[in-house]
Amino acid sequence: MDYNKCAKEVLAAIGGKDNLVSAAHCATRLRLVIVDNDKLDQKTLEDIDGVKGVFQSAGQLQVIIGTGTVNKVYDEFIKEAGVEAASKDDVKAAAAAKAPFWKRAIKMLGDVFVPILPAIVASGLLMGVVEALGKVFPNFSTTDWYAFLDMMAATAFAFLPVLVAASAAKVFGANIYLGVVMGLMMVHPSLLNGWNVGSEDAINSFFGVTDGIIPTWNLFGNIQIGSYVLGSISRHGYQGHVIPVVIAIWVMSKVEKWLHKHVPEMIDLFVVPIVTIFVTSLATFIVIGPVFSLLENYVLAGAEWLVQNPVGAAIVGFFYPATVVMGLHHMYNAIEAGMLAAAGGLNTWMPIATAANFAQGAAALAVGLKAKNAKTKSVAIPSALSASLGITEPAIFGINFRFFKPFVCAMVGGAAGGLFAAIVGLGANAYGVTGFPGFLIITNIPMYCVLLLISGVVAFVLTWIVWKEDAPEAPKAEAAPAPAPAVEEKCEVCDTAEKFVSCPVEGKVIPLSETPDDTFASEALGKGAAVVPAGDTVKSPVNGTVTMVFDTGHAVGLESDDGVEILVHIGINTVELDGKGFTKLVKDGDKVKIGDPLIKFDKAVITEAGYDLTTPVIVTNSDDFKTIELIKTGDTAEGTQILKIEK
Repeated sequence: MDYNKCAKEVLAAIGGKDNLVSAAHCATRLRLVIVDNDKLDQKTLEDIDGVKGVFQSAGQLQVIIGTGTVNKVYDEFIKEAGVEAASKDDVKAAAAAKAPFWKRAIKMLGDVFVPILPAIVASGLLMGVVEALGKVFPNFSTTDWYAFLDMMAATAFAFLPVLVAASAAKVFGANIYLGVVMGLMMVHPSLLNGWNVGSEDAINSFFGVTDGIIPTWNLFGNIQIGSYVLGSISRHGYQGHVIPVVIAIWVMSKVEKWLHKHVPEMIDLFVVPIVTIFVTSLATFIVIGPVFSLLENYVLAGAEWLVQNPVGAAIVGFFYPATVVMGLHHMYNAIEAGMLAAAGGLNTWMPIATAANFAQGAAALAVGLKAKNAKTKSVAIPSALSASLGITEPAIFGINFRFFKPFVCAMVGGAAGGLFAAIVGLGANAYGVTGFPGFLIITNIPMYCVLLLISGVVAFVLTWIVWKEDAPEAPKAEAAPAPAPAVEEKCEVCDTAEKFVSCPVEGKVIPLSETPDDTFASEALGKGAAVVPAGDTVKSPVNGTVTMVFDTGHAVGLESDDGVEILVHIGINTVELDGKGFTKLVKDGDKVKIGDPLIKFDKAVITEAGYDLTTPVIVTNSDDFKTIELIKTGDTAEGTQILKIEK
């Protein structure tokens, strides 16, 4: 491969060095931030020799090159561009700074709500199970077990403001425990439960009044400005609301940071926390809570009307993928959380999102089955599987949006599914999952099956009819070089019919398509498997040679004695740890046997930093082999054969 030629072509395809803001690389891809996306020629970029795929994520243009070559292309790239090498953090910061305010705000909402997904999904799933048991066995609803399980299922939703406050405090760089205090204050038992604000009986019973009006605390007496009493606080909580909590914690973070800068260190520990809580509490209960809860009610009412109205649901299903392309889909987490937080809440947004996502997968599948180009097939079919599990970026960016017609056909499929969802009143008990995993949280499984069928079939059939593969360009006529004399090479092991790759670390082996990373899951870097590690040491999966140990220690490349090139990548995006938590036990060029230690990693350090430990094991020269078959899944001991390869 001509690394300089590849670098020059990449630079030209992104619009030249004047269109480049920052550049870095990880184990498999170039990570670029560019000034103007309109100057990007993505088709030309994808067709460059050596480029295996192109994605845009979090404001970064990610150009997949592959292990062992990306660093060499990168070295040539920064020479040609005339820029200094940047770290991954530099690129992330540049991408964030380049985004407009509204887009940063939407990303912020995603950063707040995504980390609490496990609690929401677990509670929603348990709630569905409890309700189903109560319906199937009516007597069960009167048992202690039912009451206990119902309490378990309701906890995350009853105290959702606390979860949101803790997550928001982390995102905004505030003290998490102060954030938790604010969240608890907003659902304090001395306040009327927010779900009962509209109930006169509940108000009268809770406060011992007879007029059905919630009493107030008037902190500054009865000073009135028109009909408003200055400093008046309605004595109700904020169960059922999430946006006021986010705004309150944002204000708290600003107050806390300002105080840290201006309060002398010797009294910082005492002054900052109490002043922060006092100021934030006043702002929250006097202004933020009343104003933003009202605005949130309007937004949720509009969203619910939209998705429960068949025409509105069809419109949402149609345009949903476009918001994914623009990176705006994180805002839906807040809407879904608000729907669930409301009394008797039901997430009616999730089925429509499922229809849109599943349709994108069906369109990609149609492209994969219809295409003759091997590279298109190799991306489209795995991407379709990924989309059916709720991960749509490979299908959208790798196939559908690239060819565009499949993207539009999938939008129509999403609209058809959204229309159906609204007509039958589908809803879910949680948020954060779509596609096949959505069966865990949906309220009506038979109708959900019909939803998937409608959205998938419409998108698949339309794509099959509308999309046609471009004819390959005719190669330029060149004088044929004289054929080189045939040289027969002999290799005792290279022509072995079957080759095997072993599990590099004890853990749970899963299909590569289930890896929580678009690039690995789409098999753009090659076929293979992934391991969710139980052990803490990666060992050689083959007999062979270490070709590259990355400086950060998060990945290692090997070549087996029988010609299989392997990449073991410990965790997802762990390159950003810059080596923290990894200890290299081998160096480039070392000969190894199956079971020899390669890298030791600290699971606690990696997970506490927020990184997923799923470890892809990739055959990077997959195109050299006829088949690569996953032969073992589930709990697996290190050294057990997991991949069978046929020449």
